[in-house]
Amino acid sequence: MHLKLSFCLILYTAVALEAQPSLRTIAVPQPTNVNQYIANRAALTLLGKALFWDMQLGSDGRTACATCHFHAGADHRSQHQLVSPLNRSLTSSDFPFHALSDPTNNNSTVLRNNSSIYGSAGVFRRKFTAINFSNGTDDGYDLADIASFSLDGLNLRQVTARNAPSVINAVFNARNFWDGRATNLFNGNNPFGAADSAATVLAYRNGQLRSEKVSSTNASLASQAVGPPTNNVEMSYDGLNWPTLGQRMLTLRPLANQRVAADDSVFGPFVSSSAKGLNPSITYGSLVQEAFAPEYWQALEGRDGFSQAEANFALFFGLALQQYQSTLVSDDSPFDRFASGDTGAMTQQQINGLNLFRGRAECNTCHSGSEFTAASIGALLNNPGRGGPPNAGPDTGFFRTGVSPRDADLGLGGVDGFGNPLSRNPNAPNVQGAFKTPGLRNIEFTGPYFHNGGQASLEQVVEFYNRGGDFPAGGLGPNVRRLNLSANDRASLVAFMKALSDDRVKFQRAPFDHPELCVPNGHTNTAQTTDARFTLSADENWVAIPATGKAGTDAPLQTFAEMLDGIGNDGSRANHLSQACPASPAN
Repeated sequence: MHLKLSFCLILYTAVALEAQPSLRTIAVPQPTNVNQYIANRAALTLLGKALFWDMQLGSDGRTACATCHFHAGADHRSQHQLVSPLNRSLTSSDFPFHALSDPTNNNSTVLRNNSSIYGSAGVFRRKFTAINFSNGTDDGYDLADIASFSLDGLNLRQVTARNAPSVINAVFNARNFWDGRATNLFNGNNPFGAADSAATVLAYRNGQLRSEKVSSTNASLASQAVGPPTNNVEMSYDGLNWPTLGQRMLTLRPLANQRVAADDSVFGPFVSSSAKGLNPSITYGSLVQEAFAPEYWQALEGRDGFSQAEANFALFFGLALQQYQSTLVSDDSPFDRFASGDTGAMTQQQINGLNLFRGRAECNTCHSGSEFTAASIGALLNNPGRGGPPNAGPDTGFFRTGVSPRDADLGLGGVDGFGNPLSRNPNAPNVQGAFKTPGLRNIEFTGPYFHNGGQASLEQVVEFYNRGGDFPAGGLGPNVRRLNLSANDRASLVAFMKALSDDRVKFQRAPFDHPELCVPNGHTNTAQTTDARFTLSADENWVAIPATGKAGTDAPLQTFAEMLDGIGNDGSRANHLSQACPASPAN
């Protein structure tokens, strides 16, 4: 009997290895047609990491890309993250948003149905007027926001309409954003690729400036990157454009208001002696000149009163963030070691979960391949029809799973910035309300889950799929159905998903180390801000995400469920949102 069990274990292991090898076996996708722009890739990585983590990027001098992606590449904040009600401090009793008397039966009595969204707090609603070169921010004024993000007569930070997905391993996605609007082809200007036929950059050749098109595939991270910085909900005041943002940023010292670890894996040799920011001799302008070919920045005159470098800043930004984020690959989880032949890397419960995942539960219909998503570049190139709605073709990896009513958020069924359908096959079944399948790596730390953030724990996620979704009316993707899993089955699936966590992410070790960040975490009883320029804005709570060096931290990241219950606020978990900023946020 013992020999028979051992043989079965070996057989299960062999099947698992054959279907989903380690991510180490998958080449990191490289953008095409970019070598003409790039002069120094090491400098490009440094530039991208600085731009991603720098709070100076936002119009208010306080909002970085990382503000919504600081915790295993996702957002972990606990207050004022809901679209409604505003300024709410979340607790475990708020989850799941759609609560049932019998969690195994989606037809049972509904105990709670919160149709809100757990998004990310962005910026106050303000109108851009000019660059304030004295402090490196933008000048502007408050806009009345009575209808949406106002409470007790004061404006609050706006909240995005979807939950922030992790940027770790996002380089493998064929398209980015939940609805796929960040296209695989980067046009150097915006997320919409070939849909913007007027998108060009300026090249200086033979003594003349010429407009040229950018056409780089495998570059959806670059397409995604150029969306938020000029978005007036996420990062900028209304009316800011890319050349103006470039005009401000090119003069600034990277990370000037943030502490940086002396042994940061990218910044280490360049950290200022004050431990804040990079050396005073370094500016974003100097980094652009080191990272990019001079044909794209050397002319003092460019377009519409901006220099060439300012006019091309979206190109620089997109390619720099694509380069940095392509280093954020987590391929050293227990699963990866198991898939490489170390049969002791996963527990028996995790192996049971893997075989359920690939077997009776059929989770790998959507979460396929080493990337654990059918929305990957590999799925698109190797089998264009795999993983999407029927006959979806390039929509591979987008599904409707019944998280919310079909018409509550059209997802892939919506349109891009030029009014074109996001779906490449808009008449296919179940396109309306379909969303990109996220990868599952490090999912232990990226809660809350789904595009609406409506589930707080992996246990709740498994219960959701076990009952066949919450809103099946209108049709669901393939194999989304009632699973009838036992309690042991569900526990095994959760255990397996935790085997997808990479310790480098868990302990913020290189390449997942980072500078200090101060993030807003709700408002202080809606008292008026002390900034006399913005008399309609409420005061805020600010919490610290301390800098880490390449060796990481001793404490593991806090899970979202732990955060809701206060577990780890004693310092036994990292990024616990209970630590005040060591200094006031910039400006």
